[in-house]
Amino acid sequence: QVQLVESGGGLVQAGGSLRLSCAASGRINRISTMGWYRQVLGKEREVVAMIDSGGNTNYADYVKGRFTISRNNDKSAAYLQMNKLKPEDTGVYFCYGHSTYWADPDYWGQGTQVTVSS
Repeated sequence: QVQLVESGGGLVQAGGSLRLSCAASGRINRISTMGWYRQVLGKEREVVAMIDSGGNTNYADYVKGRFTISRNNDKSAAYLQMNKLKPEDTGVYFCYGHSTYWADPDYWGQGTQVTVSS
């Protein structure tokens, strides 16, 4: 199994920055793709950014040019650098991990709150 723990959320003014961290433990050798999702009040959970084992990244249109995802080479952590934050970025941000082992479920952290004030 894999455990994911997020940190780095908080309150920031519009235009500011935050850096989220996701610490992975357990069978991290099984992790391939890692990513970040968020759940904004009143909406379903949505993807923010993903990074695969080769370092290839993908971003949702609403964060392109503002957010950057990265990860450690040993798969022990992933990060989300969030710049030029907007009030509509407010929500709970979840770390995600996909296993290479067919029988494993997808892994999720408990979430960290990000609040952007106007």
